[in-house]
Amino acid sequence: MTICVVDGRGGGLGSRMVAGLRGLVDDGHAIIGLGLNSASAEAMARAGATFTETAPQMIHRRLYAADVIVGSLSLLMPGSMLGEVTPVLAQAVLESSARKVLLPLNKRKVEVVGVEGRTLDALIDHALQRCVCLLQATA
Repeated sequence: MTICVVDGRGGGLGSRMVAGLRGLVDDGHAIIGLGLNSASAEAMARAGATFTETAPQMIHRRLYAADVIVGSLSLLMPGSMLGEVTPVLAQAVLESSARKVLLPLNKRKVEVVGVEGRTLDALIDHALQRCVCLLQATA
């Protein structure tokens, strides 16, 4: 299976997700870091991504071919991540047939009811557990 981790800005969230999923590479899964800028791609590469992409055309191609997409809820909000999420990117995420595991980070004053009070560490742990469950269900 192919897991695409998408992140922008400094790649902090993406690198933590890649590091947490890195053990799955041994099981034959590819962990692809899709960086919305070079800093985020480099952070995910250092964390152990199978490989990374930064070119918008390649990112969109990878999203459509992915089995699982991991990132923040901001991926669905054009203009978020300091403008790195374009309308075309948000549409590519939504149109992909991949399962989406999105962390409800509240940077854009969007609240997702039912997840109040979770720390970033708790959200990352939960997202990693969900990814592992999805991969085990298809094996």
